[in-house]
Amino acid sequence: MRLIAGIDEAGRGPLAGPVVAAAVILDPGRPIPGLRDSKLLSPLRREALAASIRARSLAWAVGEAGVDEIDAMNILEATLLAMRRACDGLAITPDEALVDGNRAPLLRCPARTVVKGDRDVPVISAASILAKTARDALLVELDRRWPVYGFARHKGYGTASHLAALAAHGPCPAHRRSFAPVAQHRLTF
Repeated sequence: MRLIAGIDEAGRGPLAGPVVAAAVILDPGRPIPGLRDSKLLSPLRREALAASIRARSLAWAVGEAGVDEIDAMNILEATLLAMRRACDGLAITPDEALVDGNRAPLLRCPARTVVKGDRDVPVISAASILAKTARDALLVELDRRWPVYGFARHKGYGTASHLAALAAHGPCPAHRRSFAPVAQHRLTF
């Protein structure tokens, strides 16, 4: 049996928080119904599927690249780094990795990209769900540390309320200072 890992990320576009990637090797003997792109699922359904993925997969891992790394190298390179960390975290080395999108990191196994893979390939959908739920949990934690920004609500995206909080309070250490909407404000924390 060939072991295929799916890899996807969450959090490339937000103004705050890390970019998070997940790698998953599904168990063909324990299918998980309902896998699809995490963006098409309700938060409750995502959480339920994430629990099933963690319980039924042959292996799974999450990797991230933090705000300092994003600011130092750029979001694309940080995303590829998070993906590599997720794949390296797998307890089993896959025979191949299928990576959502059109850019793949250098991995310890051959990798192929699949545009819209999070929608069309169940193992990538599983990775999408784990990455999204892990990142959302991190943003809820950031919200506890810096509640004035509303991270738990918007997950770091540049919503009107987030931009208003940035204007009123300046950025905190969780913000990506290399992103234009953040760079125009002076760091106040």
